[in-house]
Amino acid sequence: MAKVVFIGAGSFGFTRNLVRDLLTFDNLSNAEIALVDINKQRLNFARRACQKLVDQGGYKATVTATTQRRDALKGADAVCVTILRGATTVWQHDILIPKKYGIDTNVGDTRGPSGIFRALRTIPEMVAIARDMEQLCPRAIMLNYTNPMAMLCHAMQLQTDIQLTGLCHSVQGTAAMIEGWLGLKPGQMDYQCAGINHMAWYTRLEHNGKDLYPKLKKVVSTNKDVYNHEQVRNEMFLALGSYVTESSGHNSEYSWWFRKRPDLIKKYCTSGTGWNPGHHAYILKQYQLREKSWQKSVQDWLDQDEVPLGRGHEYAASIISAYMGGDIFEFNGNVSNDGLIDNLPQGACVEVPVVASRKGFEAIRIGNIPAPCAMLTGLSAQIEMMAVEGCLKGDAELVYQAIAHDPLTAAKLSLGEARQMTREMFRKNEKWLPQFKKVNL
Repeated sequence: MAKVVFIGAGSFGFTRNLVRDLLTFDNLSNAEIALVDINKQRLNFARRACQKLVDQGGYKATVTATTQRRDALKGADAVCVTILRGATTVWQHDILIPKKYGIDTNVGDTRGPSGIFRALRTIPEMVAIARDMEQLCPRAIMLNYTNPMAMLCHAMQLQTDIQLTGLCHSVQGTAAMIEGWLGLKPGQMDYQCAGINHMAWYTRLEHNGKDLYPKLKKVVSTNKDVYNHEQVRNEMFLALGSYVTESSGHNSEYSWWFRKRPDLIKKYCTSGTGWNPGHHAYILKQYQLREKSWQKSVQDWLDQDEVPLGRGHEYAASIISAYMGGDIFEFNGNVSNDGLIDNLPQGACVEVPVVASRKGFEAIRIGNIPAPCAMLTGLSAQIEMMAVEGCLKGDAELVYQAIAHDPLTAAKLSLGEARQMTREMFRKNEKWLPQFKKVNL
């Protein structure tokens, strides 16, 4: 019987969907599902939701809930992590302070000044979870869904020996979007994708052995509806020659090209028809709205006579099933670059194809990614590594230097302005960053 632990289980919709997926596998349908959250109310809602899935499906699984993660981790086979370190009231300062300096942020959870400070708050907790796993369930795998994905995974890969990978649905989500544009049915396209989280590139797109990139370029160039759906990503594709995984809104933050002037923001980041064209603080605003209505939404779901039991598109359940002896499963995961991508920094956290089996994780070597893509990707990877080093050492100067090299920050601010902004962000986050004993910027 497998034991699967969910840390941050109060992320209700995510936990509910992952547990629903787990139960669809024969070798997991009798699993022990251990839920952990520091918010007792959210934890109770998650417990009730998971129990509803078990009862309705007639599964033999058991559901437990606790606020003490060490109790839950004992004997675990797999651990899924979906935590938020600091409420949205903390996150909003990561966005508001850079905005005062002219840096207009769309999401701010992955890289740039906002993503780096989110990492500084979250890394110590993630490393602590991983170290608890080393003690209490050293053979367990960790599947991390918490952002900033690459920096968190890189920190844990440096500090601990557990088997871990980070999961993001942008790879399969973007592949499905491209299939739709090209008139293919879901799953018909063969692809290889590699880079770093939110900046991975489809190095190969094929159907029945035929290269799909010429057709995709023609569609993006001539079909206004397709172009407008992902304006930022489509501009990047037409310029760089490969398609990137994460949405236009996210990617507009990661380069010099789209958010450095108001006219560019208006042109590329406001009128796209995709789910996230790039509006200021889009995801933060969504979270704030959700916080006002989440209890009603959860209760409405619980009050349904029947809830869907079909498997979704997340990778976690398939990975855990493979690790517990089920079918081998290939996915894109975040792992350490130990000879996997030659033209990205060695040791960085990269996103590449990974095979899951009862042996654990085996990453697939890529070689080089296309040179036009490697330039921006390599810089971002180095910035992430520097920010993680600064966090682990409690070195505020390294954090400032990482932020100063961020493409959007560098496009907007002088070095002195970047230092002043970083200093202000440290002051606002002081109580969340005990690892920084003295900030002298």
